[in-house]
Amino acid sequence: MKIIIGNDHGAVNLKKQIIKHLETKGFECENIGVDTEDSVDYPDIAKIACEKYIAGGYDYGILCCGTGIGISISANKVDGIRCALPQDSFASHATRAHNNPNFIAFGGRIEYKDKIEDMLDSFFDTEFEGGRHQIRVDKIMAIEK
Repeated sequence: MKIIIGNDHGAVNLKKQIIKHLETKGFECENIGVDTEDSVDYPDIAKIACEKYIAGGYDYGILCCGTGIGISISANKVDGIRCALPQDSFASHATRAHNNPNFIAFGGRIEYKDKIEDMLDSFFDTEFEGGRHQIRVDKIMAIEK
Protein backbone atom coordinates (compact mmCIF):
# COMPACT_ATOMS: atom_id res chain seq x y z
CA MET A 1 0.00 0.00 0.00
CA LYS A 2 1.24 3.49 -0.83
CA ILE A 3 0.49 6.29 1.62
CA ILE A 4 1.05 10.02 1.32
CA ILE A 5 1.69 11.65 4.68
CA GLY A 6 1.90 15.31 5.56
CA ASN A 7 2.34 17.20 8.80
CA ASP A 8 2.99 20.61 10.24
CA HIS A 9 5.38 21.61 13.02
CA GLY A 10 2.97 20.35 15.70
CA ALA A 11 3.30 16.71 14.68
CA VAL A 12 6.87 16.03 13.55
CA ASN A 13 7.48 13.21 16.02
CA LEU A 14 4.05 11.70 15.46
CA LYS A 15 4.63 11.59 11.71
CA LYS A 16 7.95 9.82 12.24
CA GLN A 17 6.24 7.31 14.55
CA ILE A 18 3.51 6.66 11.96
CA ILE A 19 5.98 6.20 9.09
CA LYS A 20 8.10 3.81 11.15
CA HIS A 21 5.07 1.69 12.02
CA LEU A 22 3.68 1.60 8.49
CA GLU A 23 7.04 0.76 6.95
CA THR A 24 7.39 -2.23 9.30
CA LYS A 25 4.07 -3.43 7.86
CA GLY A 26 5.40 -3.10 4.31
CA PHE A 27 3.66 0.16 3.40
CA GLU A 28 5.41 2.71 1.21
CA CYS A 29 5.17 6.22 2.66
CA GLU A 30 5.80 9.46 0.80
CA ASN A 31 6.57 12.20 3.31
CA ILE A 32 5.52 15.63 2.08
CA GLY A 33 5.44 17.13 5.57
CA VAL A 34 8.05 19.00 7.54
CA ASP A 35 10.81 17.52 9.67
CA THR A 36 11.47 20.51 11.94
CA GLU A 37 9.39 22.43 14.44
CA ASP A 38 9.71 25.67 12.45
CA SER A 39 6.20 27.05 12.02
CA VAL A 40 4.34 26.21 8.81
CA ASP A 41 0.68 26.53 7.90
CA TYR A 42 -1.24 23.25 8.02
CA PRO A 43 -3.75 24.26 5.28
CA ASP A 44 -0.84 24.43 2.83
CA ILE A 45 0.32 20.92 3.80
CA ALA A 46 -3.22 19.53 3.53
CA LYS A 47 -3.72 21.08 0.09
CA ILE A 48 -0.45 19.68 -1.28
CA ALA A 49 -1.11 16.18 0.10
CA CYS A 50 -4.70 16.09 -1.15
CA GLU A 51 -3.83 17.35 -4.61
CA LYS A 52 -1.08 14.74 -4.93
CA TYR A 53 -3.50 12.05 -3.76
CA ILE A 54 -6.19 13.13 -6.24
CA ALA A 55 -3.60 13.09 -9.05
CA GLY A 56 -3.23 9.34 -8.38
CA GLY A 57 -0.77 6.75 -7.22
CA TYR A 58 -1.74 6.58 -3.54
CA ASP A 59 -4.05 4.27 -1.62
CA TYR A 60 -4.60 6.59 1.36
CA GLY A 61 -3.37 9.78 2.95
CA ILE A 62 -2.48 10.64 6.52
CA LEU A 63 -2.34 14.18 7.86
CA CYS A 64 -1.10 15.43 11.22
CA CYS A 65 -1.06 18.78 12.98
CA GLY A 66 -1.16 19.76 16.65
CA THR A 67 -4.73 18.55 17.17
CA GLY A 68 -5.51 17.00 13.80
CA ILE A 69 -8.54 19.26 13.61
CA GLY A 70 -7.30 22.11 11.41
CA ILE A 71 -5.54 19.88 8.92
CA SER A 72 -8.56 17.56 8.63
CA ILE A 73 -10.92 20.52 8.09
CA SER A 74 -8.55 21.79 5.39
CA ALA A 75 -8.40 18.38 3.69
CA ASN A 76 -12.17 18.06 3.67
CA LYS A 77 -12.40 21.25 1.60
CA VAL A 78 -10.73 19.47 -1.34
CA ASP A 79 -13.14 17.81 -3.80
CA GLY A 80 -12.97 14.05 -3.50
CA ILE A 81 -11.40 13.92 -0.04
CA ARG A 82 -13.04 12.38 3.00
CA CYS A 83 -10.70 12.86 5.95
CA ALA A 84 -11.58 11.22 9.27
CA LEU A 85 -10.26 12.27 12.69
CA PRO A 86 -10.65 9.24 14.96
CA GLN A 87 -10.34 9.44 18.73
CA ASP A 88 -9.52 5.78 19.35
CA SER A 89 -9.28 2.34 17.73
CA PHE A 90 -13.04 1.85 17.67
CA ALA A 91 -13.51 5.13 15.77
CA SER A 92 -10.70 4.15 13.36
CA HIS A 93 -12.48 0.87 12.64
CA ALA A 94 -15.95 2.42 12.40
CA THR A 95 -14.97 5.24 10.08
CA ARG A 96 -13.26 2.82 7.70
CA ALA A 97 -16.24 0.42 7.78
CA HIS A 98 -18.94 3.08 7.44
CA ASN A 99 -17.46 6.25 5.90
CA ASN A 100 -14.76 4.84 3.61
CA PRO A 101 -12.40 7.82 4.14
CA ASN A 102 -9.40 8.18 1.90
CA PHE A 103 -7.53 10.25 4.50
CA ILE A 104 -7.10 9.95 8.24
CA ALA A 105 -5.78 12.63 10.58
CA PHE A 106 -4.15 12.69 14.00
CA GLY A 107 -2.93 15.29 16.48
CA GLY A 108 0.67 15.41 17.60
CA ARG A 109 -0.28 17.18 20.83
CA ILE A 110 -3.18 14.86 21.69
CA GLU A 111 -2.90 12.13 24.31
CA TYR A 112 -4.91 9.28 22.84
CA LYS A 113 -6.23 6.48 25.05
CA ASP A 114 -5.15 3.96 22.40
CA LYS A 115 -1.74 3.76 20.79
CA ILE A 116 -1.47 5.39 17.37
CA GLU A 117 -0.17 2.11 15.98
CA ASP A 118 -3.32 0.32 17.16
CA MET A 119 -5.51 3.03 15.64
CA LEU A 120 -3.68 2.74 12.32
CA ASP A 121 -3.95 -1.06 12.35
CA SER A 122 -7.65 -0.84 13.12
CA PHE A 123 -8.13 1.52 10.18
CA PHE A 124 -6.06 -0.38 7.63
CA ASP A 125 -7.26 -3.84 8.70
CA THR A 126 -10.93 -2.90 8.22
CA GLU A 127 -12.87 -3.21 4.97
CA PHE A 128 -15.56 -0.78 3.87
CA GLU A 129 -18.95 -2.44 4.37
CA GLY A 130 -20.71 -0.75 1.44
CA GLY A 131 -24.48 -1.28 1.27
CA ARG A 132 -26.40 1.33 3.24
CA HIS A 133 -23.07 2.97 4.10
CA GLN A 134 -22.31 3.53 0.41
CA ILE A 135 -25.60 5.40 0.08
CA ARG A 136 -24.50 7.69 2.91
CA VAL A 137 -21.01 8.18 1.47
CA ASP A 138 -22.61 9.11 -1.86
CA LYS A 139 -24.73 11.69 -0.04
CA ILE A 140 -21.64 13.11 1.69
CA MET A 141 -19.85 13.44 -1.63
CA ALA A 142 -22.94 14.99 -3.29
CA ILE A 143 -22.71 17.89 -0.83
CA GLU A 144 -19.55 19.02 -2.67
CA LYS A 145 -21.49 19.58 -5.85
